[in-house]
Amino acid sequence: MSSIQKNSIFIATSLDGCIADRDGKIDWLHEIPNPDNDDMGYSKFISGIDALIMGRTTFETVCGFDIDWPYDKPVFVLSRTMSEIPQKYKDNVQLVKGSLTQVLAEIHRQGYHHVYVDGGETIQSFLNEDLIDDMIITIIPKLLGGGKLLFSNLNATLDFECISTQIFLGKVVQNHFRRLTT
Repeated sequence: MSSIQKNSIFIATSLDGCIADRDGKIDWLHEIPNPDNDDMGYSKFISGIDALIMGRTTFETVCGFDIDWPYDKPVFVLSRTMSEIPQKYKDNVQLVKGSLTQVLAEIHRQGYHHVYVDGGETIQSFLNEDLIDDMIITIIPKLLGGGKLLFSNLNATLDFECISTQIFLGKVVQNHFRRLTT
């Protein structure tokens, strides 16, 4: 585990910046044929993080997938409304509450310093408090015409620089951005 504190995003959007369609669904993410199951850098990314923090909606979405628990890293669920984690996930997930700085302080106290932030509202909350250090955004070449935007309701302008761009499957563009500090 790294002692440098860093918060990162790894997420996909449509061309029009949506992370979910108008019905909150993400099926469209898997419409491009991927015969070799290219994970587009996800394994490399996840191997470099210490823990994940996600919002309740993202947690419930992951729990709804017909798969075994997909993470081998500690997962923290940030929620104002959940009172406890379902029994099935208690060995893998901790519920956290409080301000983002309090939550991060607790996660860091436990020895986790490079945190993967996931979930639209959670990402927006972290951005609003200028707590995101880098973002890997994979753009699926599809216009949804509406849905849940990744970057909405931001309070201020934040400056990032693109440090790399890759193309996967001949049509999916992935950009890696790093936060510029003032």
